[in-house]
Amino acid sequence: MSRSGVSGRALTTERAARILEAARDVSVLVVGDVMLDRYITGAVDRISPEAPVPVVRVEGESAAVGGAANVAANVVALGAACRIVGCVGRDAAGELVASELAALGIGAEGIVRTDERPTTVKTRILARRQQVVRVDRETDADASPALAAAVSEVLRALTAESDILVAEDYDKGLLVPPVIRSFLDAGREGDVPTVVDPKRRNFFAYPGVTVFKPNAMELTDAMGGPVHPDDAGWMEGTRARLGCCNLLLTLGDRGMALQDADGRHLRIPAAARSVYDVSGAGDTVTAVMAVALAAGAEPWEGALLATHAAAVEVAKAGVATVSPPEILEHARTHEELRPG
Repeated sequence: MSRSGVSGRALTTERAARILEAARDVSVLVVGDVMLDRYITGAVDRISPEAPVPVVRVEGESAAVGGAANVAANVVALGAACRIVGCVGRDAAGELVASELAALGIGAEGIVRTDERPTTVKTRILARRQQVVRVDRETDADASPALAAAVSEVLRALTAESDILVAEDYDKGLLVPPVIRSFLDAGREGDVPTVVDPKRRNFFAYPGVTVFKPNAMELTDAMGGPVHPDDAGWMEGTRARLGCCNLLLTLGDRGMALQDADGRHLRIPAAARSVYDVSGAGDTVTAVMAVALAAGAEPWEGALLATHAAAVEVAKAGVATVSPPEILEHARTHEELRPG
């Protein structure tokens, strides 16, 4: 029977600090869809005479790793070590991804270069710090058997040196059934915990995963009906159907719901006081939960720590990472946050 076994307990600043200190000894392996995020920033002072759209006068351009690589960036920002498994095209964007990963200190020996697809690139155009439009260049067909085999091989080779495995799916076709099986087998055979951030394709392909972390829209789509995060019975039934140990459902400005392996149902309110940009918040939650578990935290502690981290992230413009001091400062000023 579902129960709220930790209701009333809070994650103190001291406990959060111990978890984040232990993160320095953690090694995370992330597998998933690697992308390049490009940003074009400028000013808008007129509407185009050609169409009712703003004219952006470009003032700056920048690039950063995205997708699964943004999860990895969040991991190293927390002080943990991280390596990434994925693929990029043999193109200029792929070269830029490699250089950005190196600059961040993320191990890229698991990146497979391929001729069968280009590097996924998301270009965001911003004016006055607000996104005007996003342009995507990508191929989202399933990876070929040869590419899946190459990715699976490096995944298995790197698991032995990892404390936790993360699968980050953006529906770009890399996490096909053979790669997913390799991911689950590697975790089980190495007795390494696993965290999955899924998408609709292959949503039900992760039985036995330690933490399964969909958002409300993804779970609604997969289950064919509305989610009921406050209903312990519904959460437990959904966890059982998915076959995961812990189901962490993210709800945007409504917070999170956690159904854990012991049948406890926890409801965590959102901690954000101001929301500037939700881009990348899910990646931050995934990274923090993974690092926290590998550092010895309980799932409910990881969820609370991730809630603080997400609140910091959404107050920043664009896809961003958060640091331990930022998380601890937020935790210090919001110690009333607790599961219910």
